[in-house]
Amino acid sequence: MKRIGILLSGRGSNFQAIHRAVERGEVQAEIACVISNVPDAGGVAYAREKGLTVHALSSRGVPREEFDRQVIRMLLDAGVDLVCLAGYMRLLSKEFIAAFAGRIVNIHPSLLPAFPGLHAQKQAFDAGVKVTGCTVHWVDEGLDTGPIIAQAEVPVQPDDTEETLGARILEQEHKLYPATIQAIVSKTLPVDESMSS
Repeated sequence: MKRIGILLSGRGSNFQAIHRAVERGEVQAEIACVISNVPDAGGVAYAREKGLTVHALSSRGVPREEFDRQVIRMLLDAGVDLVCLAGYMRLLSKEFIAAFAGRIVNIHPSLLPAFPGLHAQKQAFDAGVKVTGCTVHWVDEGLDTGPIIAQAEVPVQPDDTEETLGARILEQEHKLYPATIQAIVSKTLPVDESMSS
């Protein structure tokens, strides 16, 4: 069975969706470890409550490469096959990308390549688009620039606020991310060979 490593910085709602899908047998993989760069993040408390292996270490004031080396070691020690970013608010170093090339996925709350980076829901709302959504993509050295794996569209309603739109996008993220992870671990999704070369 494939082993997943989860990286998070906040409440970890996508991590929780993945965990529930694993428990239901919808994602046929094991969560090998959960790593957070914010020790008191909500996702850490949830992971501990569920009896998962958790590493919570502050990245504050630690050089990126040094911090990433610690995380790489933890993931390797846990025998992780696939790294899933779930609200991990850090850009990964080149060394990290190289260590898990073609095996790092992320979910982003827009239809990439539109609205990369922070506050994607606000960017979409401010731009006045009629449709936005979420994207699961392979992670490369850029900011939300890796090859797209899967997307789900969310129409923007006339009475939407940034908050209501964000909540509906999140609902789709919680369905799309576990389904995409299952497609990857079950090999029903072709792996982007350019990412793992």
